[in-house]
Amino acid sequence: MDEDTRYEAVRSRDGRFDGEFFFAVETTGIYCRPSCPAVTPKQRNVRYYATAAAAQGAGFRACRRCRPDAVPGSAAWNVRADVVGRAMRLIGDGVIDREGVGGLAARLGYSARQVQRQLTAELGAGPVALARAQRAHTARVLLQTTGLPVTEIAFAAGFASVRQFNDTIREVYAATPSELRAAAPRTRHRRAAAPTAGIPLRLAHRGPYQAGPVFDLLSREAVPGVEEMSGRPGGRTYRRTLRLPHGTGIVAVDERPGGPRTASGAHPGGWLEARLHLTDPRDLTTAVQRLRRLFDLDADPYAVDERLGADPRLAPLVAARPGLRSPGSADPDETALRALTGPEAAGELVRRYGKALDAPCGTLTHLFPEPAVLAGAEPGGTLGALAAALADGAVRLDPGADRDEAHRALLAVPGLDAATAAAVRTRALGDPDVAPPGAPAPDHWRPWRSYALLHLRVADDLETP
Repeated sequence: MDEDTRYEAVRSRDGRFDGEFFFAVETTGIYCRPSCPAVTPKQRNVRYYATAAAAQGAGFRACRRCRPDAVPGSAAWNVRADVVGRAMRLIGDGVIDREGVGGLAARLGYSARQVQRQLTAELGAGPVALARAQRAHTARVLLQTTGLPVTEIAFAAGFASVRQFNDTIREVYAATPSELRAAAPRTRHRRAAAPTAGIPLRLAHRGPYQAGPVFDLLSREAVPGVEEMSGRPGGRTYRRTLRLPHGTGIVAVDERPGGPRTASGAHPGGWLEARLHLTDPRDLTTAVQRLRRLFDLDADPYAVDERLGADPRLAPLVAARPGLRSPGSADPDETALRALTGPEAAGELVRRYGKALDAPCGTLTHLFPEPAVLAGAEPGGTLGALAAALADGAVRLDPGADRDEAHRALLAVPGLDAATAAAVRTRALGDPDVAPPGAPAPDHWRPWRSYALLHLRVADDLETP
């Protein structure tokens, strides 16, 4: 996009570009999302940045009206399979906080200097700056939605010291942590401070969001002990357990999207309400990113619908369900293993080999068994072979995995067929452009074949009595 096109998006407050770029105003020292409701600045005073981290690095602070740090992530990271896309997915998962830049580089197969150079050249910020921006956002969420002490929040958000935490919050938000907490709505803060309330979240998305088909799929696939769906269509709540780097979690996500509606009732952009219970608050960033992948919240529905809506076969389906999402995974290894079983068989694996939660919550009692556990307990057959490959790293499905390499590794697992490999690539790796063997996949559907085939499946499900 050239500067005139970007300025037009800012002038028209076009929410389609939220997260795709940020703009900063030299006369105010503030950076915003394109849809910011504030008075449009003069074009000569506007500067553009690919990431919030780049804007912060240039000395701009986040706008308090539009909260640019809370926008959906760029849809490019879902599509791109290059080192920059893979790096951004890993940084979102919290790898920098856990393993440092060296760990990030090792996972990508590059030197730390190469990763720094590529990210800085394309995004205007290196891995440390990108992780710092993410920490600041995590800290703001914890400050404004929980009653945790400020010192605990500093380390939970990934900061190395309280001083670093205080300095970053002042630089990014032009406020102290105490001032940022005081700015939160009082009723919401009091509710969040209750021990049983968990951390309330608004999982933002851009454009319309078809929650019904996503919740239908999650309901059909729900594994007893790990997942449950309650309520009726249109007002359901999905709940599941999470295995996280520092502990465990339980999340509840509501079906009914929040946010403004158009005259037709569609959501031009909004959020899903969620509540997250963590045994260790350091896992907040990772848990949120995994939920975003599960619900495909960083997708660009405008780009998907524009491409697929031009196809005569798909046009009426896209018109009927604008913003249809392709669900991903909250735990890629779990998703791959479940691809070989149905929910009932997966539930039996959970009962026999899953780790019991220290504090069960209703029907949520276990974590799905880890690959190493299943490899030892079920050594024979395709399930055991896949579990062993996941456990020893022969198959890698983490957010930074190379999709083509992972696909070849999956096909090398004895007994795992091409259709299952394609399903794992779609869900566990979040690839938006997968066509299983025998499925229709014309080139003009690319790079959104996963979405095209989902439109066809949803339509078939509605037609089947």
